[in-house]
Amino acid sequence: MGRRLTEAKDPIVLYVSGGNTQVLAYSQQKYRIFGETIDIAVGNTLDRFARVVGLPNDPNPGYNIEQSAKKGKTLIELPIVVKGMDISLSGILAQVTQLAKTQVKAGKITTEDLCFSLQEAVFSMLVETTERAMAHCGKKDVLIVGGVGCNKRLQEMMAIMAKERGGKVATMDHRYCIDNGAMIAWAGLEMYKSGVSTKLEDCTVTQRYRTDAVDVVWREM
Repeated sequence: MGRRLTEAKDPIVLYVSGGNTQVLAYSQQKYRIFGETIDIAVGNTLDRFARVVGLPNDPNPGYNIEQSAKKGKTLIELPIVVKGMDISLSGILAQVTQLAKTQVKAGKITTEDLCFSLQEAVFSMLVETTERAMAHCGKKDVLIVGGVGCNKRLQEMMAIMAKERGGKVATMDHRYCIDNGAMIAWAGLEMYKSGVSTKLEDCTVTQRYRTDAVDVVWREM
C-alpha cells in the first residue's frame, strides 16, 4: 500500500506501529528484517507512557504525545539502547515512567518536556538503525508505514537523515498509516492476481505472523 500510494520504488521500509517495530528491505520475494525491537514496539511504548501521564486516548495516545511534545523546551537525558541493528525500549519506558511519578509529580520537570524527550530519544534510535540498513543495502530512500508513521517529528528527523544521504522519505497520512481495510484489501488483491487464494473454511488467524514469513509473490523487483 505504501509503495502504491507514494510511488516509492525500492526503499528501506520502517514499519512502526503498536505491535511492530521493524526495519525492512525487499529481496527475492521477501521483506527481509534488518532490525527490530527486541522487547516492546514503539507504538506500545508511547501508549503505555501516555497512560502514565494521563493523556487521553482520543484521537489516539501517540498523537497526544506528539502535540504535548511540541510544547516541551528542555531535553531530558534518557537511555538510548541500540544493539547492532536492533533497539530496546523497555529501559526508556521504565525511566520515563519513574520520572513521571517522581519528578513531574514534584514539579521539577513538565509532562511536555518528558514527551518531547521521549520522542527525540526513541526516534533517534529508529533513524540510526534505518540509516544502517540503508548503508548496508545501498538504498537512498525510506518509506515509513504503520500508525507511528503519522508522527510529523519522526518524519522530519528521518527526512533530515535521508537528505544527507541524497535520498528522500515517503510517508502517508493517518488514513493509511493506522489499521485500515484498504491495506488488507490491497494485499488480498495483489495475492489473488498472483494466483494465491485460500478457501474461507481454510482461513486462520496468526497474530504473530512475522513480516519475513510472507512470500511476496506479486512483486518481482
